Amino acid sequence: MLIAILAFPGAQMLDIAGPLDVFHEASRHVPPERAYRFALVAAKAGPLTASNGVVLHAQYGLDDLDGGIDTLLVAGSPAIQSLPGEAELVAWLQRQAPRVRRLGSVCSGALLLARTGLMDGKRVTTHWNVSAHLARSFPCLKVQADQIYVRDGALYTSAGVSAGMDLALALVEEDHGREVALRTARELVLFLKRPGGQSQFSTHLAAQSTERDSIRDVQAWVLERLAEPVSIDSMAARAGMSTRNFSRLFKQDTGMTPAEFVESARIDMARRLLEDTANPLKRIAAHSGFGNPNGLRRAFQRRLGITPGDYRQRFRTAS
Repeated sequence: MLIAILAFPGAQMLDIAGPLDVFHEASRHVPPERAYRFALVAAKAGPLTASNGVVLHAQYGLDDLDGGIDTLLVAGSPAIQSLPGEAELVAWLQRQAPRVRRLGSVCSGALLLARTGLMDGKRVTTHWNVSAHLARSFPCLKVQADQIYVRDGALYTSAGVSAGMDLALALVEEDHGREVALRTARELVLFLKRPGGQSQFSTHLAAQSTERDSIRDVQAWVLERLAEPVSIDSMAARAGMSTRNFSRLFKQDTGMTPAEFVESARIDMARRLLEDTANPLKRIAAHSGFGNPNGLRRAFQRRLGITPGDYRQRFRTAS
């Protein structure tokens, strides 16, 4: 079955190489007739410079590959919002969509795929740093910012960069079963199913990317007092807004509600304490604002799908 990745000048290297290496490794564990084949597609066949400066070779141009694709993925790019020849790429994707079994994107490739209209009304995800922009630009999408990857019917989208490998593993499991996917993950030293969502990024960094000064100030204020009670009313008062207007603008700017931001920030702090200290759960819950270990456990299970104890066992770095 043919896996095609649509790329362009400035594409993120790992968005291309990561999924392809997963599919290649999986092919070593299946009969030759069930192995994957690969195609790198660009506007024109030939050399293609990735965002890191490495030159790739696209075997196919848009006019060279018109059918026969099983799974079509769109790579992302730091410059995805200003692609040359975007209209041509969008039109090609629209033509290919009815012919492929699976269509998807890696990282910020969702921004290009969204322009086709093929994701309208669908649940999708993308890199955390562009998820709010995706939601604002395409309000008909159901953006799930904290997911590693999302499937909605035949549409597959993945989060930032390395999450394309998580998505590829999920596709391998669909095609060849859990045993092949597990052997592939072991060879590549990957989780078959990574715990949690896009929780590898810091809420502090996400707060710095907020455009509105008043919202950014509130985020910084919250991050300084996570152990204290923080209400939406107190956040709105800090911003000098009504609670209703503050909630609307906060969601518009950040892609999450004020309550979701507070919980994400508290989980982020709890994660760091679990990774870097030997503090008991009671103390960690208090320092991160959850009040007690039960509240901490519920938040971890709801947002990360893992208990605090299991998280510490997997990611503890302190001696």
